[in-house]
Amino acid sequence: MKNIIALAGSNSSNSINKKLAIYASELLNGVNVKVLDFNTFEMPIYSADREQANGQPKEAKDFVNEIKNSDGIILSLPEYNGAYTGAFKNVFDWASRVEQKTFLGKPMLLMAASPGGRGGASVLAMAKDRFPRHDAKIIEIFSFPKFNENFSDGKIINEELDSELKSKVKIFQNSL
Repeated sequence: MKNIIALAGSNSSNSINKKLAIYASELLNGVNVKVLDFNTFEMPIYSADREQANGQPKEAKDFVNEIKNSDGIILSLPEYNGAYTGAFKNVFDWASRVEQKTFLGKPMLLMAASPGGRGGASVLAMAKDRFPRHDAKIIEIFSFPKFNENFSDGKIINEELDSELKSKVKIFQNSL
């Protein structure tokens, strides 16, 4: 049986991106899903001086091990000021010091949810450009706009968006 990790690049306790990642993971069939809480990987802000003085934090190694032990990744990124969250960027920076090819060629369903109409378009464009350089095998990308209008009771209520995500999840699952 395949093992998937699902996570949001957010440390918010009420992350809409975590809700989307969980929903997408529930659409998979016959796989084990481990939902990661980004707060588990909280560590000092990356700096070369810190790394030289103290080495790499256990949390960075643990994050890379979660990727290593998975067969695929469902990642939903919030967009803060047109970019990754500070929490995600810091984990990504540390993880890339543990393993430069951070995503280890694992199939990825890359998503972003936002309360606005652009659905995290800027952060998705940034990740689509950057992640393959860290060996992400992006299978599908899903942009989810107007979260509060289109998501309720743990699922997407907009039929068109729900159908689009289900199609992309199926393609992702077939890549595993």
